[in-house]
Amino acid sequence: MITLTPETVLPDDGTKGTLVGRVWRPDVDGPAVVAVRADGVFDVTAAFGTVSALCEQDDPASALRAVKGERIGDLAAILANTPPDGRDPGKPWLLAPIDLQVLKAAGVTFAISMLERVIEERARGNPASAEAIRKEVVRLVGDDFSKLKPGSDQAIHLKQVLIEQGAWSQYLEVGIGPDAEVFTKAPVLSSVGPGMDAGLHPKSTWNNPEPEVVLAVSSQGAIVGATLGNDVNLRDFEGRSALLLSKAKDNNASCAIGPLLRLFDDTFSLDDVRRMDVALEVKGADGFVLDGHSSISKISRDPTDLVAQTVGRVHQYPDGFALFLGTMFAPVKDRDAPGQGFTHKRDDIVTIAAPQLGKLVNRMRNSDECEPWTFGVGALMRNLAKRGVI
Repeated sequence: MITLTPETVLPDDGTKGTLVGRVWRPDVDGPAVVAVRADGVFDVTAAFGTVSALCEQDDPASALRAVKGERIGDLAAILANTPPDGRDPGKPWLLAPIDLQVLKAAGVTFAISMLERVIEERARGNPASAEAIRKEVVRLVGDDFSKLKPGSDQAIHLKQVLIEQGAWSQYLEVGIGPDAEVFTKAPVLSSVGPGMDAGLHPKSTWNNPEPEVVLAVSSQGAIVGATLGNDVNLRDFEGRSALLLSKAKDNNASCAIGPLLRLFDDTFSLDDVRRMDVALEVKGADGFVLDGHSSISKISRDPTDLVAQTVGRVHQYPDGFALFLGTMFAPVKDRDAPGQGFTHKRDDIVTIAAPQLGKLVNRMRNSDECEPWTFGVGALMRNLAKRGVI
């Protein structure tokens, strides 16, 4: 069972930043938008019916600080009641900090993950073949694209060379080509928050966590804050065919976000995101431990470029969107037999952490074992209307 406390969830500087989240309030049978402050958790739903509405403000951090709100409890008590195993359904618990924003994700934004996607494609979802193919791919294309700017003349030349060698891949196309891969990760309101079970398709036998920074972006394309996310991935499904991307990415509880959204203010900015290191730890009931990290400083495309390729005159998001920035982490450590690599087992505890964003902790279960997703957009609108918020 996961135990959440403020000390293990909050950023290193505690509540000094502008922290916003969502809490399920049993007394109103619905979610509340909350400000997490040093003196407690405050419901600000009367001012901002959704986190999306807050993110649409000219200065969301200032707008949130200007609202006192209704104190609904201590963060420690709400966190303690969040994991499903020990939850009292009559008391509040923490949700994912994103609501009406569309859940988008950028893929193949780091060199090492790009190489692993090429390997997945060639292995056709078979982990036993991956190690030999990995050596072949590195021999052909190397393992350091960090200085190669996607879409540049140098990248175009490399593309031509790889085509001539028969080593070109659709993953290299989005990794070094002019167009970024941006896909819809999951339906609106379907993400799970900290302490919750995260889902894996029960038919998957080769899968992994993807520790990422998630940007909160307004309908006008303004990046207003950031949080952490786990873009859970099924390597076997996607490796069999890129057309199975939606099944590899979008399953019940397969999108984990949290613990809280940190808005940009005088304590936190996009430059802090650009310098951020995201740590990953997987602990299994079998005693297995996997550690990794992802450095945003090594990303191939700047966050502003990824946002610009997502929203604009070609595509609009009236309620804004949350954008996973991708990961450089691709686990290759053998868990069982040599050459088999890593895959999740039931009850793995995944912790994704960054000093300025805190820790997102989830337990891995099959998607059909996780809590069903039943509260959608229609339910939210009816609940807010009943409460007189809209």
